[in-house]
Amino acid sequence: MSETPLLQLENISKFYGSITALTGVSTQVAAGEVTCVLGDNGAGKSTFIKILAGVHQQSEGTIRFNGEEVMFDSPRDALDVGIATVYQDLAMVPMMSVWRNFFLGSEPTSGIGPLKWIDTKKAKQIAKEEMGKMGIDIRDTEQPVGTLSGGERQSVAIARAGYFGAKLLILDEPTSALGVRQSGVVLKRIVEARNQGLAVIFITHNPRHAYPVGNRFLILNRGRSLGSFAKEDITVDELTQKMSGGAELEALEHELHSAGVSTD
Repeated sequence: MSETPLLQLENISKFYGSITALTGVSTQVAAGEVTCVLGDNGAGKSTFIKILAGVHQQSEGTIRFNGEEVMFDSPRDALDVGIATVYQDLAMVPMMSVWRNFFLGSEPTSGIGPLKWIDTKKAKQIAKEEMGKMGIDIRDTEQPVGTLSGGERQSVAIARAGYFGAKLLILDEPTSALGVRQSGVVLKRIVEARNQGLAVIFITHNPRHAYPVGNRFLILNRGRSLGSFAKEDITVDELTQKMSGGAELEALEHELHSAGVSTD
């Protein structure tokens, strides 16, 4: 496990005119670790992702990658240093084969000069092997990716990012639309990516999914950080209470009780 964090964020803020989308957010993620970013809708998770993915620049604060200060002008800049983002829609073509979705325009080729063609055999072999590393046995890489389960499609996206040189993998709510079993598949892939040495940022609103795989937890609420905690410094119950706004819920329960409304 790396002593120096691969990614360090210091007091990151984002303003849109008079609107504050994110303010004073600091955290870190090391190679071979998972940092979970938790928060409900409107917490600032999307803004957080867009800054790291190069879609938007931060208004204030410092991003360091591999110890060097960086400022991304575009998603290409983020990709070039090794930051890959897997969004909820996965950017896949359901009717296209697994191996074509794995490469999406970056297929291996044979031949020289203008006489080049896609090396289909090699592409299928690579896709199958890389999926195998993620624990997914794809018998036929020609099958449409739309025939895979949600968890398996997430696995394709994670394996693809690792193959193309990602050092930091950002996963945007990968379990949000999945059932219990398929969520388990994705969580297992996150652990495997971590064990392969990748740094992982896992965006989620579910502390029960985050806690088993996370090494560090950043909690966002209305664009503000409620803290960044190492796993040994917070329990899953504490994480759940902070993320759900425990104090606000207690105040609401008190108001309801005072008004004669039972919360039992």
